[in-house]
Amino acid sequence: MSLRHLVAALVALNVALLAIGVVVAPGGPGGGGAAGGVDAGANAGIKVGLVFDVGGRGDKSFNDAAWLGLQRARDELGVTIQAIEPGDGSDREGALRQLAAGGSDLVIGVGFIFSRDLDRLAGEFPDVAFAGIDYAPDDSRPMPPNLLALRFREHEGSFVVGAIAGLVTRSKIVGFVGGMKIPLIRKFEAGYAAGVRHVCPDCTVLSAYAGTEPKAFADPTLGRELADSQYGRGADVIYHASGKTGSGVMAAARERHRWAIGVDSDQYDEAPCCVLTSMVKQVDVAVVDAARAVVEHRFAGGVRELGLAEGAVGFVSDARNADRLPADVVARARAIAADIVAGRIEVPSQ
Repeated sequence: MSLRHLVAALVALNVALLAIGVVVAPGGPGGGGAAGGVDAGANAGIKVGLVFDVGGRGDKSFNDAAWLGLQRARDELGVTIQAIEPGDGSDREGALRQLAAGGSDLVIGVGFIFSRDLDRLAGEFPDVAFAGIDYAPDDSRPMPPNLLALRFREHEGSFVVGAIAGLVTRSKIVGFVGGMKIPLIRKFEAGYAAGVRHVCPDCTVLSAYAGTEPKAFADPTLGRELADSQYGRGADVIYHASGKTGSGVMAAARERHRWAIGVDSDQYDEAPCCVLTSMVKQVDVAVVDAARAVVEHRFAGGVRELGLAEGAVGFVSDARNADRLPADVVARARAIAADIVAGRIEVPSQ
């Protein structure tokens, strides 16, 4: 089959698969090309598959960062990519299995919810590399050797944006809206609250969660209600760690014209009037690095933790939010980040 006919066939396949949330894109010509001196098409035989977390693409946060990383892997490395977006209540293990059994060289699960599924499948497919974003280890058993856990020290970045909130607030009341009430999201809250109190000991930190089930990451209506309640109680800055639920937080910020702090990705475009900054989590970099390790035949399982020292978390300070982040606040935030890296500030994770 000619390259022209191959690309046409893949496009037709994508149209059919979109109905069930699957996208396939070849590396090299027709798949976005390859950058950085990579021979276009040389790695097209390497397949990288990814299954999205609750909320899926379009959350302008965690999942979209993973999708960006998958696209970068295609464009920079020339690999062929496939993504599956399970609907609510879908069989996520089945989606991972589909990728592993379908010839993927690397299968990535986005979100802690995949942890036990990845354990099982890595054991069943020892010749496939697996990676879990926000993977939660099972302390009762060792990890499979072909499974890479990519974990972030979100509490470090959250401490820094908490300090920013504490420096900017006028009411001395700030808020936090979490998605699912689990230890992972508690890390965001704990770091944020500690950062606020580091610079403003008499500030009050309000806290609310959207629920105890995975759907808590995909409820913008509830997110708006929770944020509106906190703004109504005097909060003038709210930080969210709630996935697509955070779209509701941004809506409340726009309506009230109060500050909001985004998460995972730069969420300025969600509310240009009102996003103070965002705590960025370089999920895209983690995805690209895992794919690169497979391409370069150096993939190894184990746990990799990423935080401020690795440049994997941080806050946004650029021309778009310079009008709301004074230079002295930015300087203080950077100094605090440096103190965390140097070990002069210990950040709580719970």
